[in-house]
Amino acid sequence: MEKPFEYDKSRQPANSAFKQQKLPGHYLRLTATAVLSIFFTTGLFCLCVGIILILSAKSTKKIEVNYTKLCADCHELRDDASKFRKACTCSIPFNLPEKMKGNVYMYYKLYGFYQNLYRYVLSRSNAQLMSKNIMDVHGCDPFKMSEDKIPFIPCGAIANSMFNDTIILSYNLHSSEHIQVPMLKYGLTWWTDKYVKFQNPVSSNLADQFEGSAKPPSWSVPIYELDRDDPGNNGFLNEDFIVWMRTAAFPTFKKLYRRLSREHYFKEGLPAGNYSFNISYNFPVTRFQGEKSVVLSTLTWSGGDSLFLGLVYTVTGALTWLSAFAIMAVYLMLKNRKENLSL
Repeated sequence: MEKPFEYDKSRQPANSAFKQQKLPGHYLRLTATAVLSIFFTTGLFCLCVGIILILSAKSTKKIEVNYTKLCADCHELRDDASKFRKACTCSIPFNLPEKMKGNVYMYYKLYGFYQNLYRYVLSRSNAQLMSKNIMDVHGCDPFKMSEDKIPFIPCGAIANSMFNDTIILSYNLHSSEHIQVPMLKYGLTWWTDKYVKFQNPVSSNLADQFEGSAKPPSWSVPIYELDRDDPGNNGFLNEDFIVWMRTAAFPTFKKLYRRLSREHYFKEGLPAGNYSFNISYNFPVTRFQGEKSVVLSTLTWSGGDSLFLGLVYTVTGALTWLSAFAIMAVYLMLKNRKENLSL
């Protein structure tokens, strides 16, 4: 005869309000006044923030010089495979009508360059960039190894297509005197990129650590010679390289290239006057029917001159107010109908 089922009281939940689900229930009942107050307050907040952000973005100073057509001779030279290794420089004069006060930043801007393609974004080796295994070229197709089966460092399509124009800004102090504007090439990257995602091999001589590797096909120098003036700005920690490796979301984008060193004539920023860009033209754009520019810009507490965030807040606030008015109209209409029916 089977034994009757015995309940294991040791597993019985404690007789508490929480475990026995006896907590008091609360039903949220919002009145029309409370709902409308929330909508109007939220809309007002978004409108105020949006207007402040737009005014802040409008207060930035910016000048952009598109040098694709201005350097037409270099443009043709870079597309001629037989002359690919010949140097080509061009000088582009421009006028700065107003003084740029405070910190000034130089960007390069590309039009029509798709860094967001799926295979392009994946074409890199994070293990290599973090120096966990510098010979690891897994996932770097189609730029993994040279024809002699020597691994590329750095490998991948992103690294191979690195922007390599050299841009120097000159100031016409007098009609016959031109001085080079001092620009800083450090402090350009995100902290996490500089100190977490990119690391050099632990060695006093990078050339020895990268021995047995090849430079990417489109590079003119190996990675340990990217900056011959500053040994600390070489290898995977080169800031121009790190900035380029953070891929852009849209085909038209700009990346930070240099920062103004505020000294001598430029303590307060860039004075108004005549300037020129001296550009060493290396990065070809006709292959993808693109263009490139140099941008000088100031920043505010909210960032650069982009109106996107301000417009988002403004539109959100306006739609919230429209919704509030619509809710109020429906509420008044139903209230009046109820009062008429009760008469």
